[in-house]
Amino acid sequence: MGTTIAVCGLDCTQCEAYLATQAGDEAAKESIAAKWRTDYHHPGIDVAYVTCDGCLEFEGRLGGHCKECEVRLCAVERNLPNCGMCDEYACEKVSALLAFIPSAKARLDAIHAGR
Repeated sequence: MGTTIAVCGLDCTQCEAYLATQAGDEAAKESIAAKWRTDYHHPGIDVAYVTCDGCLEFEGRLGGHCKECEVRLCAVERNLPNCGMCDEYACEKVSALLAFIPSAKARLDAIHAGR
């Protein structure tokens, strides 16, 4: 499996939900959902929420937040594979998210510098 970079710079191949979905491992997805319910204080997280083919999928399964993620919706509207390719990088939308995910910021910074 190669690297799959999400719109926001996350590496999908490092995401436990993405990996469990790609492996078809329902038991792992149940375990991840239970863990995330606790970790993120969100009792509504279920197996469907953690079932994800990556946010770049238009016909695949999107994880819970991806469906309404404003960063993803912006990139889709602009027909961009990720925020690093945007002329307006790093806008307020993605900067707020990247403040919590330094590794994603580093990826997008490198993509933006190399475009």
